[in-house]
Amino acid sequence: MAGLSDSAIWEPLFIAIGVSALLFGGFRARAFVICLALSLVIASQITGLLKSTVDRHRPKHVENVRMVQLQRTRPAFLTLFKKPTIRFSDSSDRNRSGPSFPSGHVTTNSVIAVFCTLFYRRGGWLYWFVALAVGYSRIYLGAHWPSDVIATFFLAGGEALLLLGLFELIWRSAGRKWAPQVLARHPSLIANVEQASSLHSAGPRAGGSRYFK
Repeated sequence: MAGLSDSAIWEPLFIAIGVSALLFGGFRARAFVICLALSLVIASQITGLLKSTVDRHRPKHVENVRMVQLQRTRPAFLTLFKKPTIRFSDSSDRNRSGPSFPSGHVTTNSVIAVFCTLFYRRGGWLYWFVALAVGYSRIYLGAHWPSDVIATFFLAGGEALLLLGLFELIWRSAGRKWAPQVLARHPSLIANVEQASSLHSAGPRAGGSRYFK
């Protein structure tokens, strides 16, 4: 659980995947990485604002909860092979960490899950298992209340959908003006090449409407 919640362990992997997608991926992979990176930056700002506004105490701020602390190692993933320190929170933990709602970990992984689902429908939805596991780990570790995690799933999901819709509008507007040929091949950020081409070239069939067979 502590390993799932430690972003330092997984950041190098995500960065490597993102850089590989930018260098070697197609249009959809690059659009995925760029839109996701922008969304995560925006979502983190919204999370910080809401944390300071709601200012809800974490479980460890108001009661004794189990604390699981990983050992510091370099590189960070080596801590997974070290025995963690397990203790119960005390008065020294009352002023540590920021407010409880919303969860930054859950926000990040929920946004990723939404983008994976919409950009890569066949297998992208599987990332929701990662997001759910991270959410459970935050409860298990006493970092958040269950209501924090559940509410953050919905909040982050809504943020991701709104931002992706905004990016679609920007792409169609900017593409029409600055890159019409690219827009003709990729009228949508999330549709694959075959879907985009068929949508762009579809027209009324002889003897009937395009909407009816």
